[in-house]
Amino acid sequence: MEMTEERKQAHPCFNEEAKHTNARVHLPVAPKCNIQCNYCNRKYDCVNESRPGVTSSVLAPFQAVEYLRDLDGRIENLAVIGIAGPGDPFANPEETLETMRRVSKEFPEKIFCLSTNGLNLEPYIDEIAELNVSHVTITINAIDPKITAKIYKWVRFNKKVYRGEEGAAILLERQLACIAKLKARSITIKINSIIIPGINEDHIPEVAKKCAELGADVINCIPLIPTAETPFEAVEKPDTKMIFKTRTLCSEHLKIMSHCARCRADAAGLLGQDLNETHALLKEYSSRAEEMDTTGRPYVAVATNEGLLVNLHLGEARNVYIFEQTKNGFKNVEVRDMPPKGSGDERWLNMARTLKDCRAILVSGVGENPKAMLKGCGLHVVEMTGLIDEGLEGVYNNKVIRSIAKPDAFKCGSSCKGNAQGCG
Repeated sequence: MEMTEERKQAHPCFNEEAKHTNARVHLPVAPKCNIQCNYCNRKYDCVNESRPGVTSSVLAPFQAVEYLRDLDGRIENLAVIGIAGPGDPFANPEETLETMRRVSKEFPEKIFCLSTNGLNLEPYIDEIAELNVSHVTITINAIDPKITAKIYKWVRFNKKVYRGEEGAAILLERQLACIAKLKARSITIKINSIIIPGINEDHIPEVAKKCAELGADVINCIPLIPTAETPFEAVEKPDTKMIFKTRTLCSEHLKIMSHCARCRADAAGLLGQDLNETHALLKEYSSRAEEMDTTGRPYVAVATNEGLLVNLHLGEARNVYIFEQTKNGFKNVEVRDMPPKGSGDERWLNMARTLKDCRAILVSGVGENPKAMLKGCGLHVVEMTGLIDEGLEGVYNNKVIRSIAKPDAFKCGSSCKGNAQGCG
């Protein structure tokens, strides 16, 4: 469907008048990130916090569409569908694009938007334009690498980690390169800049000026939210005088968005009036297995030490036992090596390829990111502890698995700072 300027104005984040009538939803399908901001601490299952980077659950692409169908019947005038994390959409390009393909096919009348740090956006601009993405937000906090280096701990680009001004320069180059290319595809661009006292409050007008020259449409100057367990946790919030001054100076170059609700990665509803039941709905849909054709997937993989119990975390498994169902019960057909550690997210994609003949894998624990990636590749991940046979009965015969593990027992905690190498 061709996106007219009139229809673009229905986006509540880009048009303040629309926020009273047009609802939006963020689909949390992008769990991993390729930069570490000094103000960001992404916690899962944190329903009492309303800030970017948090979500109750992460969805696989097929789950996101099922969830969206449900929300479309609950929320009046759900006009906008976006992806804003909880990591970065283009640190998760496969999940992001697969979600957009499914969503645009089923809901062609909706407005589609993405929010990104811009580091890995450029290679996908043509594809998102073809998928009718009409609005993109890029977070640019500085255009001086010396200032940018104070805001980010590290940047991971092309599988290599950069720090300090070197990483800042790479990030800035990639961000600015995207603006003209997005405009060439008639995509509306909003710049988000976080006002960080003592770091960039006097510099943000330069961000606005540079981005306006390149073709950006709107800027959103967002006050810092000091967040626990981050390098900026002790930084004071910008006061109203600082916010007003920053926005006034930026308005000389770009239109100002002043009604931002600083939405979560799973926000749904009108801006500032999110639907309360979304947290429970997300839990429900994130637990659903995809209804898929199991032809060619006769096996189930198991992370086990000895072939009797499910007792290994996915990240610890150097190999897995492969089982099949026979007339005489379950049979172990082989032990299959798993891709080695150290390749970051590529490990999970290689694992999905290695297990392409398996309909499920039984593990004692798994991180949100690998779980979402494997499920997105059609491999159902079952977290449990106890006898392998009980898990196999559940998968093959649709029986209740009594020893389902508590998901929180194996998640990365809030104290996990990350080393930019990925889990595994």
